[in-house]
Amino acid sequence: MDPEILEFDIGLGGGGSSGHDGDDDANIGLDVDEDMADSPAPSSILASNSNGGGFGTGGGDIYLPEGDLLDLEPYEGMEFESEEAAKAFYNSYARRVGFSTRVSSSRRSRRDGAIIQRQFVCAKEGFRNLNEKRTKDREIKRPRTITRVGCKASLSVKVQDSGKWVVSGFVREHNHELVPPDQVHCLRSHRQISGPAKTLIDTLQAAGMGPRRIMSALIKEYGGISKVGFTEVDCRNYMRNNRQRSLEGDIQLLLDYLRQMQAENPNFFFAVQGDEDQALTSNVFWADPKSRMNYTYFGDTVTFDTTYRSNRYRLPFAPFTGVNHHGQPVLFGCAFLINESEASFVWLFKTWLMAMSGRPPVSITTDHDAVIRSAIMQVFPETRHRFCKWHIFKKCQEKLSHVFLKHPTFEADFHKCVNLPESIEEFESCWLSLVDRYELRDHEWLQMMYNDRRHWIPVYLRDTFFAEMSITQRSDSMNSYFDGFVNASTNLNQFFKLYEKALESRNEKEVKADYDTMNTSPALKTPSPMEKQASELYTRKLFTRFQEELVGTLTFMASKSDDDDDVITYQVAKFGEDHKSYYVKFNVLEMKAACSCQMFEFSGLLCRHVLAVFRVTNVLTLPSHYILKRWTKNARSSVILEERSSDLYTNYLESHTVRYNTLRHETFKLVDEGSKSLDTCNVAIDALQQAAKRVALATKNEGRATLVNGRIRWDSARDASRANTTNHKMPCQPLSEDDMDKKIRELTNELDYASRKCEVYRSNLLSVLKDIEDHKLQLSIKVQNIKISMKDGL
Repeated sequence: MDPEILEFDIGLGGGGSSGHDGDDDANIGLDVDEDMADSPAPSSILASNSNGGGFGTGGGDIYLPEGDLLDLEPYEGMEFESEEAAKAFYNSYARRVGFSTRVSSSRRSRRDGAIIQRQFVCAKEGFRNLNEKRTKDREIKRPRTITRVGCKASLSVKVQDSGKWVVSGFVREHNHELVPPDQVHCLRSHRQISGPAKTLIDTLQAAGMGPRRIMSALIKEYGGISKVGFTEVDCRNYMRNNRQRSLEGDIQLLLDYLRQMQAENPNFFFAVQGDEDQALTSNVFWADPKSRMNYTYFGDTVTFDTTYRSNRYRLPFAPFTGVNHHGQPVLFGCAFLINESEASFVWLFKTWLMAMSGRPPVSITTDHDAVIRSAIMQVFPETRHRFCKWHIFKKCQEKLSHVFLKHPTFEADFHKCVNLPESIEEFESCWLSLVDRYELRDHEWLQMMYNDRRHWIPVYLRDTFFAEMSITQRSDSMNSYFDGFVNASTNLNQFFKLYEKALESRNEKEVKADYDTMNTSPALKTPSPMEKQASELYTRKLFTRFQEELVGTLTFMASKSDDDDDVITYQVAKFGEDHKSYYVKFNVLEMKAACSCQMFEFSGLLCRHVLAVFRVTNVLTLPSHYILKRWTKNARSSVILEERSSDLYTNYLESHTVRYNTLRHETFKLVDEGSKSLDTCNVAIDALQQAAKRVALATKNEGRATLVNGRIRWDSARDASRANTTNHKMPCQPLSEDDMDKKIRELTNELDYASRKCEVYRSNLLSVLKDIEDHKLQLSIKVQNIKISMKDGL
């Protein structure tokens, strides 16, 4: 041996039993798969080991290459121009034979440290070293299969004085089966992406295609998977590395853009997690002044949309959005996510909250993600967290694809089970029936979603405001603000212009909706004062939705089912459908109603069931506490919503309604108690007579009309006086100045009485007309039912 050779060092993976498994270490952080070395090998010949000692796990069997390949084998003394040439030759030989190679060990020169000897081995050489120090303190989430079986096949080369490399040792026998030609492309050392393949991948990736579709195109282009030369995992890793390299330049562009925006407007907010020097590997958040202002008006419910970081979009972009007074999506800020750890999301939510003046939302909607959920619990402990139901439906199609194919009715049944139940008990019963019918009780993903049901099933969420007009209708704010602008092929360099275009487009749509609301009047469908009031307060879209509910009351009947002092419970149902009843609790004195459907709590608009109760109790206008400013024309105004006292007519109707309902409620309680016996009846009658006298006296003294059954009745003495004045004309006499002022005041009061009397007549007339319409509808329904029954009888 050359006396200069004094050092021996272990190369990639090491050799013998002391080396680590190079297959595992070389791919930390990437998607990897194992060499397919356990398949039968038609290209190998099984020979007996005459020494009986065997090789590792081979049990004494030796696997040799077949006939024609022997001419291509390396041999001792074979020369190569370089170490790389020797390595390439041995790897090419291994591909033809059916095994994978790796570098095992090397020797260096003491004089200059240059490598002077190298050993290439079969990838199954040696045994995996189960290092306890590496594994005892951490849980292995994806344990790898054992691939090393102590194979001795190898090629050793060393450098000559001439600079050439010569084969100094060659072991051709393997102790494991060799891989057939149609599976060689799965072996690690032969999985290489060629230059033309990289070019094609880059082109298709830029067009927005994912790894699976790209691999399909490559297989078609090359004529088979074995001719492609690599797997989908390699393609996926190559695309990921591409994105990571491009992100560095993109993030620098992002920071430059944000600094420019802040220089132009000091109210522009942006923050980088950690130091700005580390921004290339950190998360970034920003919010323009309009986004921050949007939150002051519409920040009661928020959507954190992470769709764009998914496999489809490949863009680590996540906007915070909400819903404005026209039901349109509105922006509250954006984030660029590089690091998606729990700590990063906690930083992001805290930073966003700081930009929004520290006021947390009532509710927040996100994708179903355990890391995001944990961060929200830390930063927004009082905020109601909801998982996006439509993202869960999409995931369901992936997780239960076999069920969708086998049972065409499953999807419809699943949607009904989620959306239609009116109570928690009804949902629980429906869910159990569903999983039993389709034999899914033990399905892991479905069971996980059931455990999280309080965060996405509508019946559990109706008591919280989410600004949605319907339980079953998808919210416009989720995954839609940048739709039509950001797509699968968008990179960050293109994103800035598209981002600004999206902002301009959304702003233009809001301005158009404002114009339509302020400059046009909607068509009214009923004579109801409540509809007219709503048309003057709500934006056009919200009024249309309210109008649907108001008109819908004509098909519902409300009947009293329970009376508990100040709170009366009404059963509300369509005619002949008492089994589908809703229950409304109405506090007469406070003018507050709560329906079992909880539509007002969920959407901020009163449902048709409450409106039906208002109709039968003579509530003619919406009480102020049922008009959310965020849905009105003045939602963006800093002025508090004007009280209806500014509208004399509306105020009078409302006050009259409150007085009328209060008196009627108290009178009914007296009647109930007084009718229990003859004595109590007499006492009640005396009390009513005394009350009538006191009311008449108060009316006479205060110059007001007496209210009887919701109508104005004038004091009889005053009527007689007026009659005498009218029938017995007195001679004209000059009046003093004081008498003239008195006369003017009397006439003014009489005019006021007459005006108020007309308004009361008008309100009562409208109420009567409503009752007539309800009665006509009921008769029409009865006639239709009779006709149907007669046809069935014939």
